Amino acid sequence: MKKLIWIFLLLVSNLVIAQTAEDLTKFGTVITQLGLKEKLSIVASAEMEGRETATPGQKKAAAYIEAQFKKMGLKPGNGDSYQQLYPVYMDAISEKKLSVNGRSFEWDKDFSFSLQSISNGDFKFSNAVFAGYGIVDSSKGINDYANLDVKGKLVVILEGSATGIPAMAAGGNRGMNMSPSSSIAKMRTAMAKGAAALFVISADFPRKVATPLKGNMYVKPNSNPGFTMANVSVEIASAMTGSTKVLSIADLAGIAKGVYTAATNVVANKVTENLESSNVIGIIPGTDKKDEYLFLTSHYDHLGKRGDVIYYGADDDGSGTVSVMQIAEAFAAAAKKGKHPRRTLVFMTVSGEEKGLWGSEYYSEHPIFPLDKTTVDLNIDMVGRVDTERLTADSLNYVYVIGHDKLSTDLPIINEAANKASSNIILDYKFDDPNDKNRIYYRSDHYNFARKGVPVLFYYDGMLQSDYHKPTDTIEKINFDLMQRRVLMIYYTACEMAQRENMLKRDLKLTMPSR
Repeated sequence: MKKLIWIFLLLVSNLVIAQTAEDLTKFGTVITQLGLKEKLSIVASAEMEGRETATPGQKKAAAYIEAQFKKMGLKPGNGDSYQQLYPVYMDAISEKKLSVNGRSFEWDKDFSFSLQSISNGDFKFSNAVFAGYGIVDSSKGINDYANLDVKGKLVVILEGSATGIPAMAAGGNRGMNMSPSSSIAKMRTAMAKGAAALFVISADFPRKVATPLKGNMYVKPNSNPGFTMANVSVEIASAMTGSTKVLSIADLAGIAKGVYTAATNVVANKVTENLESSNVIGIIPGTDKKDEYLFLTSHYDHLGKRGDVIYYGADDDGSGTVSVMQIAEAFAAAAKKGKHPRRTLVFMTVSGEEKGLWGSEYYSEHPIFPLDKTTVDLNIDMVGRVDTERLTADSLNYVYVIGHDKLSTDLPIINEAANKASSNIILDYKFDDPNDKNRIYYRSDHYNFARKGVPVLFYYDGMLQSDYHKPTDTIEKINFDLMQRRVLMIYYTACEMAQRENMLKRDLKLTMPSR
């Protein structure tokens, strides 16, 4: 009897192992235009308020995705929870004062602080050092700090420059493109000289638009103690010179550099609000290879609201989010019919992508499932639109695939075969070009898997113009016919990768971004 039981169990085990990708691909019929549209009409609705990370809209979206995972029969991916929480922080100014020689000035009428560069405290200075425009540029022979001792002192400078140097060079404030006359460069120069504080005289007072009292969100607590920096009006600057009248910008540009007696008091109180966001994770456990994992990811956050204007993010990345959900529904339908994947399938929609790949980075640093046992991450970020720059005959029958020639030589072989067996659309590898000026390979959540050595494929429609990051990225712009064909192809790819005997090879070197 015991021998018969062992034979029965062996037969069952062999049947499970014998299941192939074809046993699962037939459930691709679950991936329909109607299903995608129904889900996207909720994810990209006004009710979700643009799904900005750590806001009520994002939490509503997370709750909806979790409810759908439960309804499909997916198991929670983080122990007993469908959500992996991670901390988010935001600074806010709760107190702000500035006085010169006993005279108090008003916020936004005469001064404002930068949340990113203000220290907490009550700071008193008996004098101030005027340093012209506060520029040091050896290439042009400019040194406004020549013969000035500013260590431990309050420095006062004018915004802009006297020589017409633009405040920001081409390329923004990143790296070597920063102009010496930008406010960030001036602050760094003052700090390097040992200044205790910096006032920048601005003509933009009184402010026409209120200075925000809350700053940008961040996820890594700032260990920098900060620097006391304020923008001030010509009225404050005039008072610091001892002038009995209000001087113009031109007058202030003409005053002598040096030390001026001015009893100045700055009070700033910056508090940190502890917020929270989450990745939503559901799984379908595998069978004989259940300790190996296949990820399907997308980001469900977007840009939120700006006043009353909602950034709906239907394509970016509502389309990817509902694609992951619809693929999950197809695999769940197969599992209910006894067609289980060999590997454990992990469906993860992350937040914080628009802020800087926060959610996927948090997961990669706090993995729930071993990354060395994760065979692949198939990441879907924008698959609902047509690239407005793609002026070719196949514009309604393509998808960009990124990562095919990186980390694993198995990737294109499996993906191309799955495509031929399903939608047979054009797989365009344009953005895998090392000279891609948009650096797409580094700009979505797959990269946080790739940098840990996990093979990745990233599916993308290329929509960088038109409605990208605009309130007009709405559901009526989605091409559901093309989207359905793209998602079906991704599903077939996942089926093969879930069922094959071996994990994907890791036989190519990771490409790191150049700085």
